[in-house]
Amino acid sequence: MEIRWRLRMAAAQREVWTGAQLKRLLSDRAGLELSSASISALLTKQPSQIKLSTLAALCTALQCQPSELIEVDTSPAAMPAKTTKDEPRAKRAGAGLPSLRGTSPLVDLWKGG
Repeated sequence: MEIRWRLRMAAAQREVWTGAQLKRLLSDRAGLELSSASISALLTKQPSQIKLSTLAALCTALQCQPSELIEVDTSPAAMPAKTTKDEPRAKRAGAGLPSLRGTSPLVDLWKGG
């Protein structure tokens, strides 16, 4: 699943091109005062989290729905290949690892090697 933040696109569709314009709309229409740095971050980066009150204020300011700001790709994620039941468990567990059979660092040290 992939999530895309589309604030910049939603703003541009409403001819809001600058952070200053968005800041003014947030203040005038939604009563939300955000710093210029916060506005810039919202416009240029995908947030890892966002308050619902901020999301609601953005929707009010831009007169849009949350789905216009957040796009969620719900297509199934690619699953890793499954091993077959015929394949021995030990082989599956150590697949791709070098063999350690016949070596023992403690025995080598004890023998003086």
